Amino acid sequence: MTGRPVCARCAGPVRAPGVWSNAWRCDVHGDVEPVAPAGLPTHDRLARVVHDARIPFWMPWPLPVGWLATGLTWAGDERHGARAALVACCGPGPLGGFCELVVISEEPGVGLGAHWARLPGPDPGERWATTTGAQAKVVVGGHPTALWYVDAGDDRAVYVGEALGLWLWLVVWPADAGALVHDRLTLIDLRDAPLQLQIPLGALSPRLEARAGGNSVG
Repeated sequence: MTGRPVCARCAGPVRAPGVWSNAWRCDVHGDVEPVAPAGLPTHDRLARVVHDARIPFWMPWPLPVGWLATGLTWAGDERHGARAALVACCGPGPLGGFCELVVISEEPGVGLGAHWARLPGPDPGERWATTTGAQAKVVVGGHPTALWYVDAGDDRAVYVGEALGLWLWLVVWPADAGALVHDRLTLIDLRDAPLQLQIPLGALSPRLEARAGGNSVG
């Protein structure tokens, strides 16, 4: 795993704790959770990081036909452990072509999901407070879970809900591939997955790789 930690809220550079502060700090957002450089969900990484985490690492499983896992990272530090978890995968889109999916679980206030959804605050805010019913439903850890659509622009489809008392974000590129979320998608927690689980791996997602260098490709 190469690269350096970045801000959960903007993927910008962060300063490590020092003499005057025990928190990671972003020049734009102040004290933030640092996002670790991304890597692939190999057996070693699952054993070393995921299985001891206190926050779920949700992943579609079984993966849609032809799909590959393309990245895994988390936000947090040595004081509090992981406070957000992200898993990325890609494959053929439900309407044809190529699509990518990022699944994020996080505590309120971290802002990793909002950053990927291109929202200004750390949480869904007023966009979550809707009087209409849920627009999608997925199975998360064996439980049907409602998701609400978030308007995040023309290039992606974003859905947000709650699972295990945490925010759950699904971000899909391109926008019309959001149909994937409506197609009986099932998420498992990689913390509970057996170490011998054979996850098909692809190359590291360029979106995650760019963030490892402190650049955001959205």
